[in-house]
Amino acid sequence: MIPFLDLNQINKPYLKAIEEASLRAVRSGWYILGPELLSFENSFAEYCNVSFCIGVANGLDAIGLILRAYDFPEGSEIIVPASTYIASVLPVSYLNLIPVLVEPDPVTMLIDPGRIEERITPLTRAILCADLYGRSCEMDKIMEIGARYNLKIISDAAQAHGALYQNRKTGSIADATAFSFYPTKNLGALGDAGAVTTMDAELAEKIFYLRNYGSKERYKNEYQGINSRLDEIQAAILNVKLPFLDRDNKKRREIARRYLTEIKLKDLVLPPADRIDEDAWHLFVIRHSERAALIQHLDRAGVQTNVHYPLPFHKQKAYQNLSHLELPLTEKIHEQVLSLPLNPILTDQEVTAVINAVNTFEKLQ
Repeated sequence: MIPFLDLNQINKPYLKAIEEASLRAVRSGWYILGPELLSFENSFAEYCNVSFCIGVANGLDAIGLILRAYDFPEGSEIIVPASTYIASVLPVSYLNLIPVLVEPDPVTMLIDPGRIEERITPLTRAILCADLYGRSCEMDKIMEIGARYNLKIISDAAQAHGALYQNRKTGSIADATAFSFYPTKNLGALGDAGAVTTMDAELAEKIFYLRNYGSKERYKNEYQGINSRLDEIQAAILNVKLPFLDRDNKKRREIARRYLTEIKLKDLVLPPADRIDEDAWHLFVIRHSERAALIQHLDRAGVQTNVHYPLPFHKQKAYQNLSHLELPLTEKIHEQVLSLPLNPILTDQEVTAVINAVNTFEKLQ
């Protein structure tokens, strides 16, 4: 069986360095807000070509801290993609802000800039876009809308470490960008971890406070903050893996190129191929009207797959107040999407096996 993702094998090349870095952090006696975190924040800021990186506990908190720092009035509206993982939207709800859903582009499956303006009202304060599957949103169009309506642009780049948009790294384009370093990500920790990147000094300083109970100096609290700090051990691990991110993304792009070129199954919708060398290819997401049968066929052929995501968030019980919304494209996408194995440790033989397995599905119909 070709696993969808084997984290043991993903981390195996770095294991010795991870062990040494973790032991260094343990022996230091400094486990929170110490030198390992500062080193990673500086390195990741440099990698993203931004002035500031703030390490936080996870990607969910990264989005939430950005929203907290902007201090939008309760009841403000935030434009969000209708097709995204629920974690992109939960922080909006936590702060009593109103998510306003926008359908995706049918080709990229990312928020459609052409549909955003019709959803803007006098209560709109920001546009939150999600770089799903490793592809940056159409940021020039979104930034232009933001400038015209005086809206903040927030990017959820949890799946797009190292992706490019017009030769600019994700993390450097929006007013503020949230990252997750969950273990399955292109740059993955060995636990929960996240960060915010920005060029805005005032915003960065406020998030530095907010992540640590609203305090910069011990026992002096400037804001009503939260506890969301990237710990020293996870920061040390990320410091080990960051120098290899571009190399690993290059391998992902090579595999994606083969999939895009060699998969020939009729009626299968492949991801767009116009940015092969810019997308980070966190996931390779195809679409097929007979997804269940295709999954069964691939499983019999020894190929493990995954579905990102089977149910849109407006159809989840947690968001039953949005269940009345008519979002036909989003719902169709969630009924058809299927993720094929794509990661830096796949061998050429395994990639060939995946391609052959997909292509032979047609013969069984």
